[in-house]
Amino acid sequence: MAGQAGASSRELRRVVGASVIGATIEWYDFFLYGIVAGIVFNKLYFPADDPVVSILLAYTTFAVGFVARPVGGLIFGHFGDKLGRKSMLIITLMIMGVATVAIGLLPTYAQIGIAAPILLLILRIAQGIGIGGEWGGAVLMAYEYAPEDKRGFFASIPQIGLALGLCLASGVTAIVSMLPDEQFMAWGWRVGFIGSIVLIIVGMYIRLKVHETPEFEQVKAANKAAAIPFVTMLREYPRNVLLGMGVRYIDGVFFNVFAVFSIVYLSNYVKVPRTTALWLVTLAAFVMVFTIPMFGKLSDKWGRPRTYAIGSALLALVAFPAFWLFSTGSLPLIALGIVVPFGVLYAMCYGPEAALFSDLFDARVRYTGISFVYQFSGIFASGITPIIATYLLARGDGQPWQVCAYVVFAALVSMLSALAIKVPAPGTQLSNARRSAAEAARQPAR
Repeated sequence: MAGQAGASSRELRRVVGASVIGATIEWYDFFLYGIVAGIVFNKLYFPADDPVVSILLAYTTFAVGFVARPVGGLIFGHFGDKLGRKSMLIITLMIMGVATVAIGLLPTYAQIGIAAPILLLILRIAQGIGIGGEWGGAVLMAYEYAPEDKRGFFASIPQIGLALGLCLASGVTAIVSMLPDEQFMAWGWRVGFIGSIVLIIVGMYIRLKVHETPEFEQVKAANKAAAIPFVTMLREYPRNVLLGMGVRYIDGVFFNVFAVFSIVYLSNYVKVPRTTALWLVTLAAFVMVFTIPMFGKLSDKWGRPRTYAIGSALLALVAFPAFWLFSTGSLPLIALGIVVPFGVLYAMCYGPEAALFSDLFDARVRYTGISFVYQFSGIFASGITPIIATYLLARGDGQPWQVCAYVVFAALVSMLSALAIKVPAPGTQLSNARRSAAEAARQPAR
């Protein structure tokens, strides 16, 4: 089927494939840091007498990556709306790749002292800038090439990159965690970071072969590009920006509680082996590869705000039961508590999210708009969530119920925000365009 503006099926498949592969690489690099932060960096780069303080310091650098993401989103969103989507994706992939490999080669605190955590912080900022520009461009390539009535499905496919990236990151870490602890801490954890250079080369080769999106080409040909996309976004879409950030809240909170914080909780408090916890998260991520496009496709029928609101409500309902299952110490029940909420229900929000955010803005400011909404809200929705969860867990003497209450609060905010969004129902614009074309055809020639 031809995509938007006459794109061929072959071209659409190539663009979507390039988007998902590139997104997978970027998320792999970004999540690898988050997974390792609480089990390696707290000991090798932030040694402290109090283990809670060490973990908090390590998670602080994790959060800094999220603070840097809006910077990357604004920089690459601006030039993506002015110069094009494709060139920005090439640059972001390079930034992310160099920073990730450099982390794998970085000496520890014991080797170079205070320079080690400072350099780690700088490299984490570079990662944040890279992923900040990457996400918006990757989903827009698929969204703007896709047929009008299938944008929810096609824009959800690059979202699979999150699941594949997490699957790879947690899977690689789980494999090297099988090494004796001394070897894992000495060099094993570095393998995943240095090995990403192979993925970068493959991703770069594929991305160089895709073309610019038809929708951006139309804006460029009509000379309608916004002078300063960020200013235009704030002036014309202030309500959509605020609602989009509200919608994003549960995405960031739920993901980081179940993909990052749960590993530390299960290994430190429930005494589940670290490798087992990593494999369970990997399993949930694998399930998500299938559920993300399923809910993306569903959003083309139900409407994206409605689908997202229902997903948010379900995530609120499962937070307490999931952690109760964790507390049983039973491996099958723990697996159930991770795979169903995270692998299935979370995808009901994350699948439609890219198209939902893209619906909020026109093509002149869309790269800037979705990047700002996703990345700026990520500071409080994602970046500080492991810190908040660690604090609430310590405050509750190891009981996770305050963490669960925080998840419920975030879910309710996102549900109400989604219900308040007003966008055309799926296929409405396409139907209107066909109706206009039919009416024009009935008019006598002049």
